[in-house]
Amino acid sequence: MGIQSRNKVSVTFSMSSLTDIVFLLLIFFIILSTLINPYGEKVDLPNSDNRTTEKPSVSVTIKKDLTYYLGARKIAPEKIESALINAFDKNDQQKVAILYVDEAVPTGFTINLFAMARKNGIDMVVATESK
Repeated sequence: MGIQSRNKVSVTFSMSSLTDIVFLLLIFFIILSTLINPYGEKVDLPNSDNRTTEKPSVSVTIKKDLTYYLGARKIAPEKIESALINAFDKNDQQKVAILYVDEAVPTGFTINLFAMARKNGIDMVVATESK
């Protein structure tokens, strides 16, 4: 007399729990990547209520000691114009750079950089901290 069980054990592998974990990790890394600021050196920014929605790909930083950075790379002040021009591709339609300037930097240095950018067809956006 053979007794057989009606319930059979399934030996297949279910991917649903693995895909849930992958999607949770994906969401975690997307949120984490928005918190990282890859635009260069840390400076004390002026305060403002205005916000810009676009994220320029090129950043210029002027620190308190009047050192210039293009992204994270230190640039001599006399070479900033050629380095900024070379940072954009020839076929870029919209040339927009973000400018991080320490509050202690004299205004003349910022104005000179704006004039240089305007001469070369580059729009500058000044980074500020919200109030």
